[in-house]
Amino acid sequence: MDRASGPRVRVPEQRAPEKPGTADALRFTVLGPVRAWRGPELLSSGSPQQRALLTALLLREGRTATAGELIDAFWGEDPPSQALATIRTYASRLRKILGQDTLVSESGGYAIRIDRGALDLTLAQDLAAEAEKARAAGDRCQARTLINKVLGLWDGEALASVPGPYADNQRTRLEEWRLQLTETRLDLDLEVGCHAEAVSELTALTAAHPLRERLRELLMVALYRSGRQAEALAVYADTRRLLAEELGVDPRPELAQLQQRILRADEELARPADEPAPAPAPLRPAQLPATVPDFTGRSAFVAELGSRLATAEGSVMAVSAVAGIGGVGKTTLAVHVAHQARRHFPDGQLYVDLQGAGARAAEPETVLGSFLRALGTADSAIPDTLDERAALYRSTLDGRRILILLDNAHDAAQIRPLLPGTPGCAALVTSRVRMVDLAGAHLVDLDVMSPEEALQLFTRIVGAERVGSEREAALDVVAACGFLPLAIRIAASRLAARRTWTVSVLAAKLADERRRLDELQAGDLAVKATFELGYGQLEPAQARAFRLLGLADGPDISLAAAAALLNLDPHAAEDLLEALVDTSLVESAAPGRYRYHDLVRLYARACAERDERAVERESALSRLLDFYLATAAGVYALERPGDRLVDHLEPTDHAGLVFADRHAALDWLYTEATNLLACVRQVARPATLRRTVDLLYAALDLGESGANAKQYEAAAVTVREAARECGDPRAESRAVMSLANAHQLAGRFDHADREAEEAMRLAETAQDLLAVSWAANARGIIALYHNRHQDGEAFLNQAIDAFRSDGNRPGEASALCNLSRIHLATGRTGSAITLARSGIEIYDSLGHALRGANGRYALGMALTQSGEFAAATAKLTEALEIFRDSRQRLWEGMSLFRLAEVEIASGRPAQAAQYAELALTVLRGIGGEWRRGNVLTVLGRALAGIGQTGRAQVCWNEALGIYDDLDAPEADGVRSLLTSISTH
Repeated sequence: MDRASGPRVRVPEQRAPEKPGTADALRFTVLGPVRAWRGPELLSSGSPQQRALLTALLLREGRTATAGELIDAFWGEDPPSQALATIRTYASRLRKILGQDTLVSESGGYAIRIDRGALDLTLAQDLAAEAEKARAAGDRCQARTLINKVLGLWDGEALASVPGPYADNQRTRLEEWRLQLTETRLDLDLEVGCHAEAVSELTALTAAHPLRERLRELLMVALYRSGRQAEALAVYADTRRLLAEELGVDPRPELAQLQQRILRADEELARPADEPAPAPAPLRPAQLPATVPDFTGRSAFVAELGSRLATAEGSVMAVSAVAGIGGVGKTTLAVHVAHQARRHFPDGQLYVDLQGAGARAAEPETVLGSFLRALGTADSAIPDTLDERAALYRSTLDGRRILILLDNAHDAAQIRPLLPGTPGCAALVTSRVRMVDLAGAHLVDLDVMSPEEALQLFTRIVGAERVGSEREAALDVVAACGFLPLAIRIAASRLAARRTWTVSVLAAKLADERRRLDELQAGDLAVKATFELGYGQLEPAQARAFRLLGLADGPDISLAAAAALLNLDPHAAEDLLEALVDTSLVESAAPGRYRYHDLVRLYARACAERDERAVERESALSRLLDFYLATAAGVYALERPGDRLVDHLEPTDHAGLVFADRHAALDWLYTEATNLLACVRQVARPATLRRTVDLLYAALDLGESGANAKQYEAAAVTVREAARECGDPRAESRAVMSLANAHQLAGRFDHADREAEEAMRLAETAQDLLAVSWAANARGIIALYHNRHQDGEAFLNQAIDAFRSDGNRPGEASALCNLSRIHLATGRTGSAITLARSGIEIYDSLGHALRGANGRYALGMALTQSGEFAAATAKLTEALEIFRDSRQRLWEGMSLFRLAEVEIASGRPAQAAQYAELALTVLRGIGGEWRRGNVLTVLGRALAGIGQTGRAQVCWNEALGIYDDLDAPEADGVRSLLTSISTH
């Protein structure tokens, strides 16, 4: 086979070629990693064994491979017992990816039917055949260009990482062909006079393939034509010695004859007699940095950017700009994509680090000078001014297909002169700044890795064995790194270099937030340093906003809250925040909401501690607290008109937000729940303690809803401990009262009773009528749950008197409704109904929808016991709808439970079961085990009523276990139900 032509291929006749250029056309590569694309989309080719099957079929170029041939290709002479089944499984998976018409079954085997131009190998073969024809016709330049195109189709080692003996053999064959093509192209280089340029490449190739005599021959000619006769003769001497030592043979005759011609200073050897001195070929720069060997994930971004760069082959210059925070992997991604796109840019690739994040960004005219030299322009021909250099640069690129990678750009103004101006070229830009003012650019915002990608990168660096035994610790490490690639690489590199460390040791070091940034450095890599570059570029007002906003503990911050914290009007605050978004130091989580990457937040706080006075830091958090307190108080007043709580709150310096209606107010409260409660925990300090407690009180809905109950309870514990340390009985009584409510709503009635008793004692000491009233009310309802009815009635009467003394009519109504339940539990059904209706009357007169639902809930229970089932259902349904509308999941679930009780009493067990099942679903994870036991008991009764005794027993046994654990009196009733079932 002639070395220029490569393997010859028969075009399959049984498939008509597909239409070229269709958006969903399949194409494949084997001259590198084995990959498949559908249009611009990179398809998953599955496991290495699945890629081995794809390889075997592609290399048959449309011919059918029998099952036996495929088994031999996979396993050679020692196939496993299930080899055929395995082949069929891989074929089935590939067919789902490629399509039924592409992978076909024939005569017990398989074949892939694709257009000849869809495979890079057949394209390479066709180009090599054209090169052979051009050379035979005497067109050496065209032949050389075509061979370069063929070699440009390789993307590393052919069939990379594909297992099996067939793949090994084919890999060897393709590598041999690649060397033959390279020799042919170098031969053409010498024929057109590019001998000086060929010397360095030939030197490297002979070092890599020392026994390949043809390369030695070409190197001798190149050296001789470059005026280096002695070095050419030294190559021959070295070759003769090497062949004698390694193989015991002499050089082939052609090499010996060449030595003699050099010794004679043969003029024909110096330049072919029939060939005039050729013009120097344009330089083909290849400046891309090496791609990292452990590049991980980012498949969607790779496909998106690769598709954009591929469009540069058409009539439009492609420009893509990748933005993101320092350390997110912009350069790594861009270099990886650029290497994959090299085949689209056969005339070369230019690269520059523009130092945009540093103190001295690269000047465009300096960069243009280096680019022009790389493109073959003599120094004497490079003009002095920026505009003239840019014009010459664009002229030099005209008609060529070159990729320009502009890394680490400062802004759009820096890169505009560096953009190519002609079709066929493309620019790929990375920057910490979003290039919103770069006309026509395709903008890509690069985020951190997914947890799966982060763990995969960490594992590739550390090693599967070490990570596999401590997977949870590894997940803790990448989470502590905020899934930021630079941080993960640093952490993993430190661990890889310390064989005595375990993953858990590293996780423990990173768990300390105050030390985390200091731990994330290795050699010349440091997360803090890359953030410092971005911070140093900020204007003073931007830098102040960056560090102060980092003080807030919530996961994100709204524009209104940020404006309060910064003491700015919303428009000024928005300008600063959007500027920080453009620098990638802050992310825009949603319109009007902003957040930091976890590690950036730590850095921002470090900057605040270093660059801000303590009094300014405290003032900023105090302003944030005032904003949350004033706004939460407004929500409370809108949701509970007439409630005196807002009159007992500490005054603030912020007016708070104003809402059009209660639904908008609730939207704000539940959207800000996590941030608001984080603020409570963060600012529970002496100077702000009373306002902090009052914010907890004003946000009572968050504790009652169930959705935020655990966060609310944690905040209450923090504030209670802070109040105890300060010795402030007023603040402590309110904090303890909030905690009592949290325990009661979670079904922990013993804890709730102790806390409520302590709250009442402290409130009486502090003469805090608000806390006294609510503590008595809470002790009354808790006593009901403990079946201490006499105590409960006394507490509730005390609460009614206290609320009346304070003029708090909604509080009075709450105590009346709770007292209704005491009367109901002691058999006074008539007075229970009267008390509940009195509470509802007060609520309705004030327009108090949410608390009115509590009154209807109490009345529905009383009506159920009095046998007025239709009226009970109506009241409980009204309550249910209001609770749903107010997002009170706990009371929504309890209303469903009470409706189930009505249906049981009405003799409709099927409907009761439906309500009880819904109640269990809504109450999942909230309300406590005691309430869950109650619902299970009623569900069991409903199921027994429809003949499903087995399921009923399951429910009652589970309820009994709950009651026994709680030492609840309801256990005896459930035992009776179980006994009655077993008796029947």
